[in-house]
Amino acid sequence: MNHSQTNSLALKGVRVLDLSRVLAGPWCTQTLGDLGADIIKVEKPGSGDDTRGWGPPFLADRNGSDTNQAAYYLGTNRNKRSLACDIATSEGQALIKQLVAKCDVFVENFKVGDMARYGLDYAQLRLINPAIVYCSVTGFGQTGPYKDRAGYDYAIQGMGGLMSVTGERDDLPGGGPQKVGVAVADLFTGMYATVGILAALRHAEATGEGQHIDMALLDTQVAMLANLGANYLVRGRAEGKVPGRAGNAHINIVPYQVFEAAPAPNGDPQYLIVAVGNDGQFAKLCSVIGQPEWATDSRFSTNAARVRHRDILVPQIAALLRQQAKQHWLSALEAAKVPCGPINNLAEVFDDPQVQARGMVDRWSHAFADDVSLVASPLKLSQTPVAHHYPPPTLGEHTDELLRELLALDEAALTALRKAGVIA
Repeated sequence: MNHSQTNSLALKGVRVLDLSRVLAGPWCTQTLGDLGADIIKVEKPGSGDDTRGWGPPFLADRNGSDTNQAAYYLGTNRNKRSLACDIATSEGQALIKQLVAKCDVFVENFKVGDMARYGLDYAQLRLINPAIVYCSVTGFGQTGPYKDRAGYDYAIQGMGGLMSVTGERDDLPGGGPQKVGVAVADLFTGMYATVGILAALRHAEATGEGQHIDMALLDTQVAMLANLGANYLVRGRAEGKVPGRAGNAHINIVPYQVFEAAPAPNGDPQYLIVAVGNDGQFAKLCSVIGQPEWATDSRFSTNAARVRHRDILVPQIAALLRQQAKQHWLSALEAAKVPCGPINNLAEVFDDPQVQARGMVDRWSHAFADDVSLVASPLKLSQTPVAHHYPPPTLGEHTDELLRELLALDEAALTALRKAGVIA
């Protein structure tokens, strides 16, 4: 949906100076931009955000030729304006400091200490704007023995335990550690950063006092362990038990996993998810698959019993489900109110009527193409719908506009800065 005409935006009037790049920081600021904040994306002249070149695929222009706008970049930078400014120069640093005085939030994901060397750390910027909410995103945070290390999502998924519980069991074919298909440590860190910024803005509004938010990918990944982390801390550590990989099964719930159905007419394998969450749903599953007596069998009647006897129960369920086609089981299970679902590829995802009905694809007019489809924000707010203001900007697309608007620089000043290589 296009809400560009509305004045009802939750973060209308909030201005964010965004010096982050790649994924975690830009994911955070894109969300803030969706909510109506004015996002100024500061990029290095000439190259900009690294993800601009992370392709193919690249956006095709009106003639069908590849541009230099990677799909990766386009998916994380809507509702922003791009300012190409070299913060390694004293003139560039001066521009950033002038902009800080007119902003509410500052986001950066440079290595620990880099911002201080540029004179752009929180300690120095709070002197310019005491209410500034300053969010740093790094791999390991501003403190601790790893603080000077570079942090990347893949490594964090490994270090933070996620890959130890993701992937097939070691004793089964294909067993071994596996990363998640998208950069979840980055994405979760971006979302936690968004929450932290909103909380800090509320505090700043109430007190006039800003603060420094120290976000670390490793911290976020550890927090994301959720029930598995709790399992280990509550019992596993004392008992010397470490959670392992369970493939497509669930550590604490049975049956809650992927099952194979009968092959498709062309012989391709077919799969479905069965996600029984309680004993009542299990009884319904038993009726659907023709084994109602399992619901009262002491080995299977409670979830705790099913977890203990999964190696007996799951193979029997699997054998029954292989006898009918995927759609047969999905229809029967849905009718019986047993949680289930298909495993869709991305073509099936975006063709799904529910995904379409929920407006999960936005269409944009971009500088290089008239009709660009991108994944939409999932936020559905009844009174302050998300913004649809700016397509992902080209590098420096709004440099002159922003410096005129916020710093009142004239053409002569802009020309001088451009000739000096400070802006582009």
